[in-house]
Amino acid sequence: MATKPRTMAGRGRDVAARIARFDRGRDPKLLKRKYRLMRDSPLAFARGTPALFYADLPRHPLLRSAPPAWSAGDLHLENFGTYKGDNRQVYFDAADFDEAALAPCTWDVLRCATSILVGAKMLRIKRPGRIELCRRFLDAYADALAAGKARWVERETASGMIHELIDSVRKRNRRDFLDERTVRKGRHRKLLIDGTRALAIAKADRKRIRRFMKKFAREHEDRRFFKPIDVARRIAGVGSLGVERYVVLVQGRGSPDNNHLIDLKRAGVPAVRSALRLKQPRWASEAERVVAVQTRVQAIAPAFLRAVRIDGRPFVVKELQPTSDKIYLARWGGKPKRLEQLFGTLGEIIAWGQLRSAGRDGSAPPARLIAFGARRDWRRVLLDLADRCSEALLRDWRAFREAQT
Repeated sequence: MATKPRTMAGRGRDVAARIARFDRGRDPKLLKRKYRLMRDSPLAFARGTPALFYADLPRHPLLRSAPPAWSAGDLHLENFGTYKGDNRQVYFDAADFDEAALAPCTWDVLRCATSILVGAKMLRIKRPGRIELCRRFLDAYADALAAGKARWVERETASGMIHELIDSVRKRNRRDFLDERTVRKGRHRKLLIDGTRALAIAKADRKRIRRFMKKFAREHEDRRFFKPIDVARRIAGVGSLGVERYVVLVQGRGSPDNNHLIDLKRAGVPAVRSALRLKQPRWASEAERVVAVQTRVQAIAPAFLRAVRIDGRPFVVKELQPTSDKIYLARWGGKPKRLEQLFGTLGEIIAWGQLRSAGRDGSAPPARLIAFGARRDWRRVLLDLADRCSEALLRDWRAFREAQT
C-alpha cells in the first residue's frame, strides 16, 4: 500500500514540473491562480495544459497523415463563445487562437473530443452516454466537412444552449456591461480593480500602454473613439493566465455609458509548435499569426481585431468580450438532447472553419477536406484516440492535484 502513493506523488511532481517548464516566464502570482483552478477541475486542467496535451499526442497515422488545415490549436469545450463581430452582429464561434497553427485537421477535433469526454464525465454521465455524445460530435464534424459548404452560427440558425447564449448577448445593455467592469463617478468611469478580472498596473506600464493607445488612435479616422481613459492588468481564462495582458477603457461613443473596453494580449510561441511536423508560414510576428488565422477561420472577425507591437513586442488587440459569453456545461439542465445539439454544433463549427480557410499557405484544398469528411473509416479510430487521451488527461490531473496539496 505504501508504493502507490509514492508512485502517484512521483507522477504528480513530474507533471507539475513539465507544466512549470511550459509556463516559464509568466507572472508568478497569476500562475498560482492558474494552478489552483487546474487543481480544482479536470476541465480547467485540460484548458491550462495544451502544451502537455500535444507533447503526449498519441503516435498514430491518423494524427500525421490527415489533410492539413488551419487550426485554433487549443480547441477545448470552453474555447467557443459568443462575440460581436466587426459588423456589430452577434456570432458563436471558436474564440481563442493563441495556439493557432497549420496542423492535421484531426488535431483540433481530437482536442475538442477529449474535452467533451472529460466534461461529460464531470456531469456524471455514464460511459456509454459519454461515448455516444462524442460520436455525435465526430459525425457532425465529418458530415459538415463532406458537405463542403462553410456556414456560421447566428441567432436565427442557433438552437438550444447556444441560442440562449446569443439571445442574452443581444439583450445585454452596454451600460450594464460597463457597470460590471468599471466604477462610475458622475459622468466619468474608471476600471474596477477587483482582483478577479482586473489588477492594478504599475505606473511605467500605465504610461507605456496609454502612449501606445494614443498612437493606435491616430491610425484611425475616428481618433477620439480610442482615446484612453484608464488602464489595468487583465485577468481572464485559464490557459493564458500569467501572460502579459491589459484592459483599456476608451472614450468610445462618449462617456459615461458609451465607452468601450479594449483587450491587449501578448502573443507568444504556440504550445503546439514543438509537436508540429508541417512547415509553418513565416509570420511577421506571433501576433500576425494569431490574427491571420483567426480572420481566416472565423466567419466574421471580432471588432477591432489587429496585430500590433508595443515596444517591439507582439500583441493582439480586440474588443473585450465578457467571460460570461462562453459555453458552460452546467447549463445543460440534465437534458442529454441539449448536449447533443451543443456538441453537434461544435463539430460543424470546426469543419466550417477548416473549409473557410482551405487552400491557403499550405492547408489542404477544399476537395481533399471534403473527401476526408466523406470517409467513415477514421471516425471510430478518432473516437478511440479521444477516449485514450481523456483517460490520460484525468490521470495527469489526479497526479497534479496530489502534488499541489
